[in-house]
Amino acid sequence: MKYQNSHAFSKQLDAADSLSHYRNQFHIPKDSNGKNWLYFTGNSLGLQPKATKEYINQELEDWANLGVEGHFEAKNPWLNYHELLTDKMAKIVGAKPIEVVVMNTLTTNLHLLMVSFYRPTKTKYKIVIESDAFPSDRYAVQSQLKFHGFPEDSIIEWKPKKGEELLDIADLETILEAQGNEIAMLLIGGVNYYTGQFLDLKKIAALGHAKDCVVGIDLAHGAGNIQPNLHESGVDFAAWCTYKYLNSGPGSLAGLFVHEKHANNKNLPRFAGWWNHNKATRFNMRMPFDVMQGAEGWQLSNPPILSMAAILASLAIFDEVGMDALREKSEKLTGYFEYLINEIGSDDIKIITPKNPKERGCQLSIQVKNADKSLHKKLTENNVITDWREPDVIRCAPTPLYNSFEDVYKMVSILKTLL
Repeated sequence: MKYQNSHAFSKQLDAADSLSHYRNQFHIPKDSNGKNWLYFTGNSLGLQPKATKEYINQELEDWANLGVEGHFEAKNPWLNYHELLTDKMAKIVGAKPIEVVVMNTLTTNLHLLMVSFYRPTKTKYKIVIESDAFPSDRYAVQSQLKFHGFPEDSIIEWKPKKGEELLDIADLETILEAQGNEIAMLLIGGVNYYTGQFLDLKKIAALGHAKDCVVGIDLAHGAGNIQPNLHESGVDFAAWCTYKYLNSGPGSLAGLFVHEKHANNKNLPRFAGWWNHNKATRFNMRMPFDVMQGAEGWQLSNPPILSMAAILASLAIFDEVGMDALREKSEKLTGYFEYLINEIGSDDIKIITPKNPKERGCQLSIQVKNADKSLHKKLTENNVITDWREPDVIRCAPTPLYNSFEDVYKMVSILKTLL
């Protein structure tokens, strides 16, 4: 598509957008004067669907009217409430229902998965992460190594080439060729939080498995943004939060994926609780532990219904739209954003996110030479809500469910003025 740098053209794009009406299903924050924010931080916290309150209120009413009987008599019985989310979430990440469960929070899930899949030996114990992995991933890996009695330098960093921002899969291949016999696990962010780079999960899995390494993926910045096709990729496990692109509310529950090839392996070590015990005998209470098959076998406790209700509200929208249509709009919206940033024509501004739409989601990371957080502050004062990352990057995510082409045009016009 040939873009034009004009307000009128952005409105034409919105008029032609078959998904534009979904914006009306979200609460758009306003300033004290009632003016809409230009909200570009769906990569940090997604906006609230208007239906969320109705979904949560249903459970509050059932709790008020039914008490404990709500586990069986609620409109959506609580006993198996998590199953309402499974099929819809599986579609979003490209998995089979048996491979997915919603539970806990992201880093908790990563730790539970590493209990099962990080099985180091004296000679094969090292872990590969990105050099600029999200801090919680690094902390989780460091603590797992310490727990198993290995030094912190057992972490191997997959780094960009000198002077570059993006990771090259060839460099990962070189690492594995040289040190594969010592590497037990790869834990890689599927979409890098800083650059927005979407990595080739299938290739990463193949490279890791060729050296008998377990491969895990953090999809915090990928779920609801790109199509990771987790089952097809062959990765062993993955986890993601739901409060970014999946719009489930601050601190909400996370998703977990375990590949079908591990579904019936009851010998995998794992922590146990009554909610990953066979549901047919769970309430007999005194039965020996009998782990459930698939991803549900990593649950520990009965689910928090109010949080799941918020997730269900958002997943209903995703299920209606479908990830194919969402990605199609995302590529157009982000492409228009990229075009307008480049139209600024300043040597002081550079997009470090990959140019290839297949190697990114909707996030663009904009590097501004000699800038500091005061630029971010000025954007905020102009009702543009973005995300600053040190030392000089503004992360912006034009989210296809609720951002418009006009939003993008207005944001870039304000940025150009400030620069």
